[in-house]
Amino acid sequence: MSSATSPAQQSMVEPLADRPMHHAREAKPHEDAHAHSSPTPVGFWIYLMSDCVIFGALFATYAVLGGNYAGGPAPKDLFEPGFIAVETALLLFSSVTFGLAMLRAGKSDTNGTLMWLAVTALFGAGFIGMEIYEFNHLIHLGAGPDRSAFLSSFFALVGTHGLHVTGGLIWLITLMVQIRMHGLIGPNMQRLGTLSMFWHFLDLVWIGVFSFVYLVRLI
Repeated sequence: MSSATSPAQQSMVEPLADRPMHHAREAKPHEDAHAHSSPTPVGFWIYLMSDCVIFGALFATYAVLGGNYAGGPAPKDLFEPGFIAVETALLLFSSVTFGLAMLRAGKSDTNGTLMWLAVTALFGAGFIGMEIYEFNHLIHLGAGPDRSAFLSSFFALVGTHGLHVTGGLIWLITLMVQIRMHGLIGPNMQRLGTLSMFWHFLDLVWIGVFSFVYLVRLI
């Protein structure tokens, strides 16, 4: 018997032989894309949702306890509208400057990005400095968190937000060092976008704090 393959048989066998190799060549880039994709954005959205639950619980606690003064000072006795307005403006301006940093990053302008991030850090540090001064002033007046349910819920809500802003500042400074060392590479751009989400989220929470904790109580 002859083992030679006829031309007709070759025309049927060769396409089948080529097809697995063709699929193998196509599958590898697809697998590499999954291997190099980062779960950070999805994971960070989950973290932000958990933060929403935390702040929601703190807002609810303040709504229940915010009117219990235990014979102590009320918001109108403690809060200064001008001081709170400046404090709020610092955080809102920091959100604007962060947006400008993102625009410069989109144009691959490393120096411009770092400059606006530095301005953002200054605004954020100013906000934290004013908050620390406010807390110290209230405690000095005898209006610490142990004075009444109102002050306990106030310190818990505003203090938790302040801790988040402090963590954001540490993250921001660390990212500035990474950008200075490595430039606007892909991982740094992803970190910058993630931090932008976090920073704007804190701005939204503070608008709620300003409206619900300060503004409503002062009217």
